[in-house]
Amino acid sequence: MDINEVNFTDTAQVGQLSQLDQWLEEAVHDTFPSGPIVPGSAAKGRLYDQARHLMGVIVDYKELMMMYACAMKEIQTKFDVLNMEFKSRYQRNPISSISTRLKKTTSIAEKLARKGAAFSPESIERNLHDVAGIRVVCSYIDDIYILADALLRQDDITLIKRKDYIENPKPNGYRSLHLIVSVPVFFSDQKKSMEVEVQIRTIAMDFWASLEHQLRYKQSYPDKQGIAAELQRCADTINETDLTMQRLRDEIEAIEDAPTEEDVLLEKLSRIDIAIN
Repeated sequence: MDINEVNFTDTAQVGQLSQLDQWLEEAVHDTFPSGPIVPGSAAKGRLYDQARHLMGVIVDYKELMMMYACAMKEIQTKFDVLNMEFKSRYQRNPISSISTRLKKTTSIAEKLARKGAAFSPESIERNLHDVAGIRVVCSYIDDIYILADALLRQDDITLIKRKDYIENPKPNGYRSLHLIVSVPVFFSDQKKSMEVEVQIRTIAMDFWASLEHQLRYKQSYPDKQGIAAELQRCADTINETDLTMQRLRDEIEAIEDAPTEEDVLLEKLSRIDIAIN
Protein backbone atom coordinates (compact mmCIF):
# COMPACT_ATOMS: atom_id res chain seq x y z
CA MET A 1 0.00 0.00 0.00
CA ASP A 2 1.21 3.52 -0.80
CA ILE A 3 2.26 5.46 2.30
CA ASN A 4 -0.13 8.27 1.29
CA GLU A 5 -3.14 6.03 0.96
CA VAL A 6 -5.58 4.64 3.52
CA ASN A 7 -8.37 2.27 2.57
CA PHE A 8 -11.68 3.27 4.15
CA THR A 9 -13.87 0.99 2.08
CA ASP A 10 -16.59 0.86 4.70
CA THR A 11 -18.29 3.91 6.20
CA ALA A 12 -18.02 2.18 9.59
CA GLN A 13 -14.25 2.63 9.37
CA VAL A 14 -14.54 6.40 8.97
CA GLY A 15 -14.41 6.84 12.73
CA GLN A 16 -10.77 5.78 12.61
CA LEU A 17 -9.91 9.24 11.33
CA SER A 18 -10.58 10.73 14.75
CA GLN A 19 -8.04 8.29 16.21
CA LEU A 20 -5.10 9.34 14.03
CA ASP A 21 -3.61 11.77 16.55
CA GLN A 22 -4.24 9.27 19.38
CA TRP A 23 -2.37 6.54 17.54
CA LEU A 24 0.57 8.83 16.89
CA GLU A 25 0.73 9.82 20.55
CA GLU A 26 0.62 6.16 21.59
CA ALA A 27 3.49 5.41 19.23
CA VAL A 28 5.58 8.12 20.84
CA HIS A 29 4.85 6.87 24.39
CA ASP A 30 5.25 3.20 23.48
CA THR A 31 1.70 2.37 24.47
CA PHE A 32 -1.19 0.67 22.76
CA PRO A 33 -4.92 0.61 23.68
CA SER A 34 -4.43 -2.84 25.26
CA GLY A 35 -1.40 -1.78 27.33
CA PRO A 36 2.31 -0.96 27.14
CA ILE A 37 4.47 -2.28 24.34
CA VAL A 38 7.48 -4.42 25.23
CA PRO A 39 10.64 -2.73 23.85
CA GLY A 40 11.89 -4.45 20.74
CA SER A 41 8.69 -6.41 20.22
CA ALA A 42 7.18 -7.04 16.80
CA ALA A 43 4.03 -5.20 17.94
CA LYS A 44 6.05 -2.08 18.63
CA GLY A 45 7.54 -2.22 15.16
CA ARG A 46 4.13 -2.58 13.57
CA LEU A 47 2.82 0.34 15.60
CA TYR A 48 5.66 2.59 14.51
CA ASP A 49 5.14 1.58 10.88
CA GLN A 50 1.46 2.36 11.23
CA ALA A 51 2.23 5.70 12.88
CA ARG A 52 4.62 6.67 10.08
CA HIS A 53 2.04 5.65 7.54
CA LEU A 54 -0.67 7.72 9.22
CA MET A 55 1.65 10.69 9.64
CA GLY A 56 2.26 10.69 5.89
CA VAL A 57 -1.48 10.75 5.28
CA ILE A 58 -2.05 13.55 7.80
CA VAL A 59 0.71 15.81 6.45
CA ASP A 60 -0.33 15.43 2.80
CA TYR A 61 -4.01 15.75 3.69
CA LYS A 62 -3.48 19.00 5.62
CA GLU A 63 -1.44 20.36 2.72
CA LEU A 64 -4.25 19.58 0.31
CA MET A 65 -6.86 21.24 2.57
CA MET A 66 -4.68 24.36 2.69
CA MET A 67 -4.67 24.44 -1.11
CA TYR A 68 -8.45 24.10 -1.27
CA ALA A 69 -8.81 26.94 1.27
CA CYS A 70 -6.60 29.17 -0.88
CA ALA A 71 -8.66 28.32 -3.96
CA MET A 72 -11.82 29.39 -2.11
CA LYS A 73 -10.19 32.72 -1.31
CA GLU A 74 -9.35 33.23 -4.98
CA ILE A 75 -12.97 32.69 -6.02
CA GLN A 76 -14.34 34.80 -3.17
CA THR A 77 -12.06 37.68 -4.18
CA LYS A 78 -13.38 37.48 -7.73
CA PHE A 79 -16.96 37.82 -6.49
CA ASP A 80 -15.98 40.66 -4.14
CA VAL A 81 -14.49 42.51 -7.11
CA LEU A 82 -17.63 41.98 -9.19
CA ASN A 83 -19.79 43.25 -6.33
CA MET A 84 -17.62 46.37 -5.96
CA GLU A 85 -17.80 46.97 -9.71
CA PHE A 86 -21.61 46.83 -9.67
CA LYS A 87 -21.73 49.19 -6.72
CA SER A 88 -19.53 51.69 -8.53
CA ARG A 89 -21.17 51.47 -11.95
CA TYR A 90 -24.80 50.77 -11.18
CA GLN A 91 -25.21 51.86 -7.52
CA ARG A 92 -26.38 48.46 -6.38
CA ASN A 93 -24.88 45.33 -4.87
CA PRO A 94 -26.03 42.14 -6.60
CA ILE A 95 -24.48 40.03 -3.82
CA SER A 96 -26.21 39.89 -0.46
CA SER A 97 -23.71 37.55 1.21
CA ILE A 98 -20.86 35.14 0.51
CA SER A 99 -19.96 32.11 2.61
CA THR A 100 -17.30 29.42 2.22
CA ARG A 101 -16.75 25.95 3.62
CA LEU A 102 -14.33 23.06 3.45
CA LYS A 103 -15.87 19.62 3.58
CA LYS A 104 -15.18 17.90 6.91
CA THR A 105 -12.79 14.97 7.06
CA THR A 106 -15.52 12.51 8.03
CA SER A 107 -17.69 13.69 5.13
CA ILE A 108 -14.79 13.29 2.73
CA ALA A 109 -14.05 9.78 4.00
CA GLU A 110 -17.72 8.75 3.87
CA LYS A 111 -18.13 10.01 0.31
CA LEU A 112 -14.97 8.24 -0.83
CA ALA A 113 -16.19 5.06 0.88
CA ARG A 114 -19.50 5.23 -0.99
CA LYS A 115 -17.52 5.49 -4.21
CA GLY A 116 -15.32 2.56 -3.19
CA ALA A 117 -12.25 4.81 -3.32
CA ALA A 118 -9.27 4.97 -0.97
CA PHE A 119 -8.60 7.90 1.37
CA SER A 120 -5.59 9.73 -0.06
CA PRO A 121 -4.86 13.22 -1.42
CA GLU A 122 -4.73 11.86 -4.96
CA SER A 123 -8.03 10.03 -4.50
CA ILE A 124 -9.71 13.13 -3.06
CA GLU A 125 -8.69 15.29 -6.02
CA ARG A 126 -9.64 12.57 -8.49
CA ASN A 127 -13.03 11.58 -7.07
CA LEU A 128 -14.44 14.62 -5.25
CA HIS A 129 -15.36 17.97 -6.77
CA ASP A 130 -17.01 19.71 -3.82
CA VAL A 131 -14.33 19.66 -1.13
CA ALA A 132 -14.09 23.44 -1.36
CA GLY A 133 -17.39 25.28 -1.61
CA ILE A 134 -18.51 28.88 -1.90
CA ARG A 135 -22.10 30.09 -1.70
CA VAL A 136 -23.15 33.41 -3.21
CA VAL A 137 -26.57 34.77 -2.24
CA CYS A 138 -28.21 37.36 -4.52
CA SER A 139 -31.33 39.51 -4.40
CA TYR A 140 -32.74 38.68 -7.83
CA ILE A 141 -32.76 35.70 -10.15
CA ASP A 142 -31.14 37.53 -13.04
CA ASP A 143 -28.22 38.47 -10.77
CA ILE A 144 -27.44 34.76 -10.48
CA TYR A 145 -26.82 34.38 -14.19
CA ILE A 146 -25.10 37.77 -14.54
CA LEU A 147 -22.57 36.84 -11.85
CA ALA A 148 -22.10 33.29 -13.18
CA ASP A 149 -21.43 34.56 -16.71
CA ALA A 150 -19.06 37.24 -15.42
CA LEU A 151 -17.10 34.65 -13.45
CA LEU A 152 -16.89 32.17 -16.33
CA ARG A 153 -15.68 34.88 -18.76
CA GLN A 154 -12.49 35.29 -16.74
CA ASP A 155 -9.65 33.62 -18.59
CA ASP A 156 -8.21 31.85 -15.55
CA ILE A 157 -11.50 30.12 -14.73
CA THR A 158 -12.29 26.74 -16.28
CA LEU A 159 -15.82 25.35 -16.09
CA ILE A 160 -15.82 21.65 -15.15
CA LYS A 161 -19.55 21.08 -14.64
CA ARG A 162 -22.73 23.14 -14.52
CA LYS A 163 -26.06 22.13 -12.96
CA ASP A 164 -28.97 24.54 -13.15
CA TYR A 165 -31.43 23.60 -10.42
CA ILE A 166 -33.34 26.84 -11.03
CA GLU A 167 -34.48 25.86 -14.51
CA ASN A 168 -34.68 22.22 -13.43
CA PRO A 169 -35.41 22.07 -9.66
CA LYS A 170 -34.73 18.93 -7.65
CA PRO A 171 -37.81 16.81 -6.82
CA ASN A 172 -37.92 18.24 -3.29
CA GLY A 173 -38.10 21.81 -4.65
CA TYR A 174 -34.44 22.79 -4.19
CA ARG A 175 -33.30 25.59 -6.49
CA SER A 176 -29.80 26.92 -7.06
CA LEU A 177 -27.18 27.25 -9.78
CA HIS A 178 -24.19 24.96 -9.21
CA LEU A 179 -20.85 25.40 -10.94
CA ILE A 180 -17.73 23.30 -10.55
CA VAL A 181 -14.81 25.49 -11.62
CA SER A 182 -11.06 25.17 -11.63
CA VAL A 183 -8.85 28.10 -10.65
CA PRO A 184 -5.04 28.34 -10.62
CA VAL A 185 -3.51 29.10 -7.23
CA PHE A 186 0.04 30.41 -7.00
CA PHE A 187 2.14 29.09 -4.13
CA SER A 188 5.76 29.83 -3.28
CA ASP A 189 7.03 26.82 -5.20
CA GLN A 190 4.31 25.93 -7.69
CA LYS A 191 1.13 26.83 -9.49
CA LYS A 192 -1.72 24.36 -8.97
CA SER A 193 -5.23 24.28 -10.41
CA MET A 194 -7.83 23.55 -7.74
CA GLU A 195 -11.53 22.77 -8.07
CA VAL A 196 -14.20 24.73 -6.21
CA GLU A 197 -17.95 24.22 -6.14
CA VAL A 198 -19.85 27.50 -6.53
CA GLN A 199 -23.52 27.74 -5.53
CA ILE A 200 -25.41 30.88 -6.52
CA ARG A 201 -28.97 31.42 -5.32
CA THR A 202 -31.40 34.13 -4.24
CA ILE A 203 -32.10 35.13 -0.63
CA ALA A 204 -35.43 33.31 -0.83
CA MET A 205 -33.84 30.13 -2.22
CA ASP A 206 -31.20 30.21 0.50
CA PHE A 207 -33.84 30.69 3.21
CA TRP A 208 -35.77 27.63 1.99
CA ALA A 209 -32.64 25.49 1.57
CA SER A 210 -31.41 26.28 5.09
CA LEU A 211 -34.70 25.32 6.74
CA GLU A 212 -35.14 22.24 4.56
CA HIS A 213 -31.63 21.10 5.53
CA GLN A 214 -32.42 21.47 9.23
CA LEU A 215 -35.65 19.50 8.94
CA ARG A 216 -34.13 16.79 6.76
CA TYR A 217 -31.47 15.99 9.35
CA LYS A 218 -33.83 15.69 12.28
CA GLN A 219 -33.48 12.25 13.84
CA SER A 220 -37.11 11.29 13.40
CA TYR A 221 -40.46 12.89 12.84
CA PRO A 222 -43.91 11.62 11.86
CA ASP A 223 -45.52 12.01 8.44
CA LYS A 224 -42.29 12.51 6.45
CA GLN A 225 -44.17 12.41 3.16
CA GLY A 226 -46.61 15.07 4.30
CA ILE A 227 -43.82 17.37 5.45
CA ALA A 228 -41.92 16.81 2.20
CA ALA A 229 -45.03 17.81 0.24
CA GLU A 230 -45.40 20.96 2.35
CA LEU A 231 -41.77 21.85 1.77
CA GLN A 232 -42.21 21.43 -1.96
CA ARG A 233 -45.23 23.74 -1.89
CA CYS A 234 -43.18 26.29 0.05
CA ALA A 235 -40.44 26.04 -2.58
CA ASP A 236 -42.98 26.76 -5.33
CA THR A 237 -44.33 29.75 -3.40
CA ILE A 238 -40.83 31.12 -2.86
CA ASN A 239 -40.09 30.72 -6.56
CA GLU A 240 -43.24 32.66 -7.44
CA THR A 241 -42.13 35.41 -5.04
CA ASP A 242 -38.69 35.54 -6.66
CA LEU A 243 -40.27 35.86 -10.11
CA THR A 244 -42.67 38.56 -8.91
CA MET A 245 -39.89 40.62 -7.32
CA GLN A 246 -37.86 40.31 -10.51
CA ARG A 247 -40.81 41.49 -12.60
CA LEU A 248 -41.50 44.44 -10.30
CA ARG A 249 -37.88 45.55 -10.43
CA ASP A 250 -37.87 45.32 -14.22
CA GLU A 251 -41.08 47.35 -14.45
CA ILE A 252 -39.75 50.06 -12.12
CA GLU A 253 -36.50 50.33 -14.05
CA ALA A 254 -38.38 50.46 -17.36
CA ILE A 255 -40.55 53.44 -16.36
CA GLU A 256 -37.73 55.56 -14.99
CA ASP A 257 -37.37 58.86 -16.85
CA ALA A 258 -34.35 59.30 -19.08
CA PRO A 259 -31.67 61.15 -17.09
CA THR A 260 -30.82 64.74 -17.96
CA GLU A 261 -27.26 65.91 -18.55
CA GLU A 262 -27.29 67.33 -15.04
CA ASP A 263 -28.39 63.98 -13.63
CA VAL A 264 -25.62 62.19 -15.53
CA LEU A 265 -23.01 64.60 -14.16
CA LEU A 266 -24.26 64.20 -10.58
CA GLU A 267 -24.27 60.45 -10.98
CA LYS A 268 -20.65 60.45 -12.19
CA LEU A 269 -19.64 62.64 -9.26
CA SER A 270 -21.36 60.25 -6.82
CA ARG A 271 -19.44 57.35 -8.30
CA ILE A 272 -16.16 58.96 -7.28
CA ASP A 273 -17.01 58.63 -3.60
CA ILE A 274 -18.42 55.12 -4.11
CA ALA A 275 -15.27 53.96 -5.86
CA ILE A 276 -13.04 55.45 -3.16
CA ASN A 277 -15.05 53.85 -0.36
